[in-house]
Amino acid sequence: MSERLQKFLAQAGIGSRRGCENFIKEGRVTVNGNVAKLGTKVSNEDVVEFDNKVIELKEVDIKLIALNKPEGVLSSTAREKKIPIVYDYLPNYANQRNWISIGRLDINTSGLMLFTNDGSFANYCMHPSNTIDREYLVRARGNFSIEKKNEMLKGIIIDGEKHQFTDVVEGEKVGSNQWFSVCLVSGKNREVRKIFQSLDLEVSRLKRTRFGPIFLPSTLKKGKTIELTQKEISELKNYGK
Repeated sequence: MSERLQKFLAQAGIGSRRGCENFIKEGRVTVNGNVAKLGTKVSNEDVVEFDNKVIELKEVDIKLIALNKPEGVLSSTAREKKIPIVYDYLPNYANQRNWISIGRLDINTSGLMLFTNDGSFANYCMHPSNTIDREYLVRARGNFSIEKKNEMLKGIIIDGEKHQFTDVVEGEKVGSNQWFSVCLVSGKNREVRKIFQSLDLEVSRLKRTRFGPIFLPSTLKKGKTIELTQKEISELKNYGK
């Protein structure tokens, strides 16, 4: 049985499907000695190479780790100048596949990030159709009202795209700042900040506290990781079903 090349590569732990598509475009993947193209399908009889190394698809146990990402750290594999990246904080197990991030956080956002060794699992968790919600703790400055809350829940069109929270809970107010807990199901770039900014609310602190059924452990210090259990992996696989 044949399958798309990017899916094969993701299952082999090379990266997420989107990342593997980029590797194919960059000409880093060959099939039977020929540079592969997007849309190529492969089977077990084909010889697939990535950066001149033969890729063998082996069954491995899914691993999942949680990182408490600090502010000022890039959610990227590419290093810019001397800015730290999230991969600086991840464990390097013997014979461990490269860690694949399940979603990203911008450089000024802290909190829960998940990483796995399985590209297909990462793709499942990030795919919008699976509606896995994320929860954030937000501190924002400005005048908040029930009208603005309703707009957040109804959805706001920003640059031709709809952005929307599924829940907004008001928290403590200190001076001109107020805390909020918000939830959303999409992983659009800077979505939380964009929604608040569109309503003249300036976000001064943003922290992800939950991804689906996985909460950021209160005991996990910034820059530290913890390996999650098979029970937690199963809960994430079946979340919302």
